[in-house]
Amino acid sequence: MTTSPKPPWLKVRMPGSPRYHEIKGRARELKLATVCEEARCPNIGECWGGGTATFMVMGDTCTRGCRFCAVKTAKYPAALDPDEPNHVATAIAELDLDYVVVTSVDRDDVADGGASHFATCITEIRRLAPKTRVEVLIPDFKGNVGHLLKVVEAGPDVIAQNLETVKRLTHPVRDAKAGYETTLEVLRNVKTIDPSRLTKSSLMVGLGETPDEMREAMEDLRAVGVDFLTIGQYLQPTPKHLPVAEFVPPEQFVAYEKLGLELGFVYVASGPLVRSSYKAGEFFLHRFLEDHRPRT
Repeated sequence: MTTSPKPPWLKVRMPGSPRYHEIKGRARELKLATVCEEARCPNIGECWGGGTATFMVMGDTCTRGCRFCAVKTAKYPAALDPDEPNHVATAIAELDLDYVVVTSVDRDDVADGGASHFATCITEIRRLAPKTRVEVLIPDFKGNVGHLLKVVEAGPDVIAQNLETVKRLTHPVRDAKAGYETTLEVLRNVKTIDPSRLTKSSLMVGLGETPDEMREAMEDLRAVGVDFLTIGQYLQPTPKHLPVAEFVPPEQFVAYEKLGLELGFVYVASGPLVRSSYKAGEFFLHRFLEDHRPRT
């Protein structure tokens, strides 16, 4: 495992633009959590400075404890806030965002895993910010198709569920309640429910995976019809989390991007600082949707 300093390609500027402070301030006023802060994303300055943010709903405490993730965990987090969908939609409308990502913690303590809450968030965004394109990064809902159906029927533009890592490393990287095959089944079921719905997933590198294992994971994602893929470097959020096995060089990310496009992904964002919610990727997706999906 590596204990060496971060290489130069992982250095980022401290955030501080007026747009960054505007988004941060409004999120505080409306008591909203953002995955940008909770997951300690290195791109927070770039994305918030450019007017892109990822909102995290259903609270800031997860019922699962993945060993790569800095989000707080508890068996019984606080009850869902019924006003949250309206607050999220209000913030998005006020900030006049073109493309937003709504994600969440896992809420295995809630009857439908929070699927109804997600659906309400999408509905409220459509009502208050009808011009905004909506991507949702959802939990696996324990593989329950009925719960997933609620989200699909709410009509987000893109539905994402992250595979996170290669099959061999799924455990211990992910919580024991999460599964490689479960994620693939969720993504497959989205396409079964609505073949036209765009899907997305994400993989981390630097955890000890091999290029052959990455190819296998990418092939598995394409086999269930995933359209968009992001690949980024795992960074250890605290000493309690999994250590970094390797800082993958930029040229390997280029190779993964090339491979992904050869396998048939519509778009691959692959780079050391790329995350599942990433400004450059969202810009592409927004443009793709404008070109291929007229607003209804």
